[in-house]
Amino acid sequence: MTLDTILEEIKKAETIVILTHEAPDGDAIGSSLGIGLALEKMGKNVDIIIPEYSKSFVFLPGIEKLKKSTDVEKYDLAIALDCADIKILKGYTKYFEKAKTKIVIDHHSSNIMYGDINFVNPVAPACAQVLIGMFNYFKIKLTKDIATCIMTGIITDTGGFSYGATTETFEFAAEILSLGVNISEIFIKALRTKNKANFELTKRAMDRLEFFEDGKVAFTYITGQDQEEVNAVPGDHEGIVDVGKNIDDVEVSIFLHEVKGKGFKISLRSLEYVNVASIAIMFGGGGHIKAAGAYGNGTIEQIRDKVLSEVRKQLK
Repeated sequence: MTLDTILEEIKKAETIVILTHEAPDGDAIGSSLGIGLALEKMGKNVDIIIPEYSKSFVFLPGIEKLKKSTDVEKYDLAIALDCADIKILKGYTKYFEKAKTKIVIDHHSSNIMYGDINFVNPVAPACAQVLIGMFNYFKIKLTKDIATCIMTGIITDTGGFSYGATTETFEFAAEILSLGVNISEIFIKALRTKNKANFELTKRAMDRLEFFEDGKVAFTYITGQDQEEVNAVPGDHEGIVDVGKNIDDVEVSIFLHEVKGKGFKISLRSLEYVNVASIAIMFGGGGHIKAAGAYGNGTIEQIRDKVLSEVRKQLK
């Protein structure tokens, strides 16, 4: 079984590196810290490479363990989390490619299975949920710190249990609650509390908000210049896509944010019936039925019109 093989590789490894995608969200950071703490509990030395992240997550246990880079030339084991494609490991690809053994743990149906061992559960709404199931299988007893990191991943990737949550999600949440983790506090810190940069970006995005298809589609964007002017760091755009989705009668929210050297990141959310994952796949991305993303090149208007064209095909 895949999980038995993963456990065997973890036990053998002397050096382990944890990696995730660029512009990490709460699931990427929570999952990375959660597995890092769990592996330390097993007596392993672990490096977690996340160079930049939103200040919204400074409350997480173990956040001080995150590194910008390391001098290790070749790790025994590299674990990529919440990352459907090796390309979005960005500048950290070398750590993954040079490792003796490469493991991919993810929840995206679009995962290209680029590891030596791939453990992907597309039913799970968050990578963190995949991990808690794995920890239970390994008989790793959750600590409050590990559970806090895992819960942060689940809360952020389900929008506070508002989309994608399964029966198992709530079962795990109950397990985590029993450890004394304050889920309400995580919700407030990870989803509701905004730093100044996020607030300023949200304000600009709201000023540009447009509606299409009789109000069923909301669209907005932020540019690289916007991000420079408010001193934003990767992750400070989190949550802006939900501004449109939370408006009455909107079925699909489209949000573009400029990423240096990569064009625009397209973030898509749907409320009830539009499968935004199928739309993201058409642009080389992926995700889940109600939450997905991709990258697009061209002007803001060109990308907007291409995405709108695909959204229209599914609107009722």
